[in-house]
Parts: sequence; C-alpha cells; structure tokens
Amino acid sequence: MRKLKNILLITGTAAILITAAFLAVSHYYPVKYSALIDELSGKYGIDRVLVYSLIHTESKFDENAESKAGAKGLMQLMEDTADWAAGEIGITDYDTLRIFEPGINIEIGCWYLNTLNRKYDGDLTLMLAAYNAGGGRVAEWLSDPEHSSDGVTLDSVPYAETRGHIKKTTDNMKVYRILLEIDDRVKGRK
Repeated sequence: MRKLKNILLITGTAAILITAAFLAVSHYYPVKYSALIDELSGKYGIDRVLVYSLIHTESKFDENAESKAGAKGLMQLMEDTADWAAGEIGITDYDTLRIFEPGINIEIGCWYLNTLNRKYDGDLTLMLAAYNAGGGRVAEWLSDPEHSSDGVTLDSVPYAETRGHIKKTTDNMKVYRILLEIDDRVKGRK
C-alpha cells in the first residue's frame, strides 16, 4: 500500500511539474490569432510554424508594436512594403492605419513570406535575411564572395541584427513546432 502511495505521489508530482512547465512555455510562446494564422498561412502556402515564430520574434504578439525603424504590427511590416503588398493582393479598402489590424497584417506578412519563399527557392536563411534587412541587401551579400561562395547561399550574414533575427526565428520554430503539435492534439485536430 505504501509503495502504491509513493507511485501515485511521484506520478502526481510529475504531472503537476509537466503541466506547470507547459503553462510557463505557453505563456512565453503564446498561440494567439490561431484561426487567422492557420487560414492565411494555408492560403499563401507558408508553414504556420514560421508565421508564429516570426510574429514572436518581431512583436511578441503585440498588434500595436512599432519599431524605431517604422515597422508596424504583429509581423512588423514597413509601410511601403505593406502598401505595395496590399495592392498586389487586391485589398481595395487598404489604408496605412489598417497595418495594425491583425487580419490585414498577417495576410500581408504571409503573402510577403510566400513572395520571398518563391524568390529564394525555399531557402529559410535567405527568406529571413530578406525579411529583416531587405532583398537588396541580400542580393549584395550573395554577390560578395566574402559572404557567399556560390552566389546562391549565404555563408555569413554581415549584420549582427539580421544574424540575431535569423537565429531567434529558427529557435522559435523549434518551440512552436512542438507547442502547435500539442495544441492540435488537445483540440483534436491530429
């Protein structure tokens, strides 16, 4: 009987610790805007894990976030990029203030990621570098033998901010891949 009590105590304690750890991780890595992200990542053929991870890196899910450089909203879009993308997507009632609306911001961000995905043949490093530093800078780095030995892949990224952005986003992807799988199972989607 005592052995059974010890087993139950250990099992109960383990369950509490696992639940507490999951809640702590879920607090730091929120799964917000899931309906929008699932719909729009699917619409534009982008891995939803990348979208969650990029939003976490860019704004920590603050829809009103604004950077010193002027990037805005959940996916930290620059106004010029958002204006151009809204026109390409066909958002007829778009104006600059709508950049903060989660649905608009995520749609433009997913569309832009799809554009980068096609441009860079799915190379995640190039996509994230271009998302952070711009396609022009990535083109410069690819044409510089100091940063690209073959003109197709980056051997090094000269900007510390962009290197950090790539690392944070890819690290976040590892966490979100697990969290979203658990979330799907809990919600009966897998």
